[in-house]
Amino acid sequence: MSRVIIVGGGAAGMMAAIGAAGQGHRVLLLEQNEKLGKKLFITGKGRCNVTNACETDKLFENVVSNPKFLYSAFYGFDNKRVMAMLEEAGCPLKTERGERVFPVSDHSSDVLAALQRILKRNRVEIRLHAKVQTLRTEPFFAGETETAMPPVTAADSERASARPEEHVCGVRLTDGTEEAADAVILATGGLSYPSTGSTGDGHRMAEETGHTIRNCVPALVSFTVREDWCARLQGLALKNIAMTMRDGKKKVYEGFGEMLFTHLGVSGPLVLSASSFYGRCRKKEEVFLELDLKPALSAEQLDKRILRDFEENQNKQFKNSLNALFPTKLVPVMTELSDIAPDKKIHEITREERRKLEEVTKHLRLHVTGTGGWPEAVITQGGISVKEVNPSTMESKRVKGLYFAGELLDVDALTGGFNLQIAWSTGYLAGTSIC
Repeated sequence: MSRVIIVGGGAAGMMAAIGAAGQGHRVLLLEQNEKLGKKLFITGKGRCNVTNACETDKLFENVVSNPKFLYSAFYGFDNKRVMAMLEEAGCPLKTERGERVFPVSDHSSDVLAALQRILKRNRVEIRLHAKVQTLRTEPFFAGETETAMPPVTAADSERASARPEEHVCGVRLTDGTEEAADAVILATGGLSYPSTGSTGDGHRMAEETGHTIRNCVPALVSFTVREDWCARLQGLALKNIAMTMRDGKKKVYEGFGEMLFTHLGVSGPLVLSASSFYGRCRKKEEVFLELDLKPALSAEQLDKRILRDFEENQNKQFKNSLNALFPTKLVPVMTELSDIAPDKKIHEITREERRKLEEVTKHLRLHVTGTGGWPEAVITQGGISVKEVNPSTMESKRVKGLYFAGELLDVDALTGGFNLQIAWSTGYLAGTSIC
């Protein structure tokens, strides 16, 4: 039986503790906050989208960065097992649109309560207000163990290639105390929602032990845009629209669903998903969103629809003729963007002017200037290079006995419960892989 220290009491950390304790290890879970699962508590607007009920192969399709790395994690502890574990622990679940899974109560606190019951049942020692400063390591020689460390190629990291192999032997806390361990699992989260304690400490500790940190950027985050008319639409949600994001001429994302206008730009499910691809844009040319407000209609069908509306309102002014086509709040903006005089009578509108209205309806452009940043980001894109982590165990290839789980790793997914599934799966795999 080994003594295992888990650093971080979020989703990945709690699941890692459950996995390790279930293998018979003595587990100490260290959390710097006053309670466990502080970020989990606020996910899904407090409802906690715990996972997605899709088939396992669909999980990989929704992973943006390094999906193949998660093969062992997903198949070893998939969404069905997560759901079964929570329900067995007294948290009934329901499945909503898009196969998103929530607690029946719509309260994330019920998910946390279930996890804490499992932790207590497995006799996991929990220490709150315990902030880890650094990892403690000692020299390690491969001959001392029966299993050799997985190789690290020179391409992984020139900086770390010359480091001697080490073994983690514990942690040092910010108050100066030290805790010994046979294995340590880092699950401190990334950089998103820094108010919950995700300030990059895990990445720093990993880097100090020779690991490469891939560029971290905010993901599942709102966009700021150049068009100032967006501010006039603040709070307006558009449903059943199509969105395409382009980096110059290159299409980098397309989707269908809902978006929301904000005081600085746009947000909502479509935008959050698109933002996961924004970090990969070269940005040598303009990055812009192209909205199709009527994706169910072809250009020809839209023209017929507008002609029909115009016939019914032929003696009205143009500005008073669009309420059947667009939400009331959007009408003044679409009137302006169509370049048709607001007071012009419908029967005076030319075919060319009508074509311009159809153009902005099917190809409404918004030029992206940036994102809402870390305070608004749901997740972190980037992190510890997966080339330096054994995908079958989540153990470091550089430091024996050191494991990683959750948002620290360079893996991320689209919205819909997939990122929490990554946390559950990698945490459980790390915990159950400790010998």
